[in-house]
Amino acid sequence: MGMIDFQEKSDLVSMPKVKTSRKVTDRVVKVVIIAFFGLALLPLISLLTTVITRGVGRFDPTFFSSSMRGVVGAGGGAVHAIWGTLLITGTALIISAPIGIAAAVYLVEYGRGKLAKLLTFLVDVMTGIPSIVAGLFAYAVFSIILGPGTRSGVAGSIALSLLMIPVVIRSSEEMLRLVPGEQREAAIALGSPKYRSIWRVILPAAAPGIVSGVMLGICRIIGETAPLLLVAGFTDSMNLNVFDGRMATLPVFIYSQWQNKGTDSVAYEGRAWSAALMLIGIVLIMNIAAKLIAARTQKVR
Repeated sequence: MGMIDFQEKSDLVSMPKVKTSRKVTDRVVKVVIIAFFGLALLPLISLLTTVITRGVGRFDPTFFSSSMRGVVGAGGGAVHAIWGTLLITGTALIISAPIGIAAAVYLVEYGRGKLAKLLTFLVDVMTGIPSIVAGLFAYAVFSIILGPGTRSGVAGSIALSLLMIPVVIRSSEEMLRLVPGEQREAAIALGSPKYRSIWRVILPAAAPGIVSGVMLGICRIIGETAPLLLVAGFTDSMNLNVFDGRMATLPVFIYSQWQNKGTDSVAYEGRAWSAALMLIGIVLIMNIAAKLIAARTQKVR
């Protein structure tokens, strides 16, 4: 009896020590995680601070209303590059979103056998393809069809769509797989055909994630420079026709302003930093829009 009492007392003494040790370990791990999180934020904060401080100086009405036509030194703006970025990226979205979502639906709902495995393999390969290869492919295709040296906005859109489609397929596929099987079974039990259950049940359930995946794909391509430099080219003038002639884009505009500085290098650098800030702003606006669309879709459901 005495031994049992002694054992119980020793256990009671050791329990506070164990709890204290766990609390210390938990605090140490928490501090380490917070430290690494702060370390990861440092480059991002430094980048944003640099771009904002150097780019805000040219955020004036002239920058958003004028092109670089006839401008050699100070002045000018990037309105032609802003419109070119929006038009080329929008055309790439129109090409990529239906193809990517349809391919994801096939892989999740219908894909069986060798064809599905081949498509999955091709998506994995395209995910890691360098952007310059996509540009070379689009350049080769349009050179064969329209002749060597052809430059146009739609060629840039096709090059960007090659980079965006794998992202849309992968993200949409994951979102479709998250839809509970009970919803599919309920639709089939009510006598709904396969295509109608996909259109009315599965796609609406996965819509918020699909929208986020599409926006992620846009953010993946909107800053690409190499393919657009090859196939869309560069111009100092406004061009709103994606099917005819060269088109300026913000990434190529930044490259051109920084690489080909004139006599007034400060003016060229200022325009480059302002275009970079504008590009970041477009990406931020699109991410906010994606969050709002996803939230609205969830409320409608």
